[in-house]
Amino acid sequence: MAGPPEAVRGTDAAVPAPAEEAIFRPVSVGRISEIIVEQIRELMRQGQLKPGDRLPPERDLCERFGVSRVTVREALRMLESSGLVQIRVGARGGAFVTAPSSDRVGEGLTDMLTLSAISAADVTEIRLILEMGIVPLVCERATEQDIADLEEICERSEAALRSGEYSMEYSLEFHTRVARATHNPAVVMLVESFRGPIHMSLEQAREVAPEMGGLGTREHERFIEAVRRRDPDAATQIMREHLERTARRVGH
Repeated sequence: MAGPPEAVRGTDAAVPAPAEEAIFRPVSVGRISEIIVEQIRELMRQGQLKPGDRLPPERDLCERFGVSRVTVREALRMLESSGLVQIRVGARGGAFVTAPSSDRVGEGLTDMLTLSAISAADVTEIRLILEMGIVPLVCERATEQDIADLEEICERSEAALRSGEYSMEYSLEFHTRVARATHNPAVVMLVESFRGPIHMSLEQAREVAPEMGGLGTREHERFIEAVRRRDPDAATQIMREHLERTARRVGH
């Protein structure tokens, strides 16, 4: 059986490998590079390969998988394009395991929306479930800095409306900042991953109702006041009306 891979933490000297070492198995059927990618993905899911670990050198991977260097390089490129590894050059270079970012997820969702696999109405429906669900956490956990940041976004929105330079980026910024006020990294990651689809759905809604920027900003201000009072019922009602109106517009 092939020996265990070298596990290197970060970019410095080697450290002892994890107790349960990742074992790469030779492959010989199917599209070999894809099978290699799946093996490495599975080792990541199992925690045998963690962010910061360096994969063995190409030559070692070739021996352990029983494939050519061309095949190993193709697999590494696939992993890199998925955001699962980072290829570094130099004396301390190599293929390092990374944690996929919300941007990667968001790009895929935006592509799906662009290609009509999901619609703007679908995105807004998810927003109703998610953003209304986090309102109680926001009312409970929002700090004075959170509230100040939300107010500052509204001030910039008002200024942009007066100058005729308002864009839906202001609304997107407000809603992602609301998510951060939950102080729950999982919520933040989920909402951040939807940035692209949310922006596209907002632009579609604005095509139907160009005045929505001003009305939406006033609702944002009312929402902030409800959060300041620690009133989840009022804040939830404001968010419901706000999102349901967008849902009607993209449904139209």
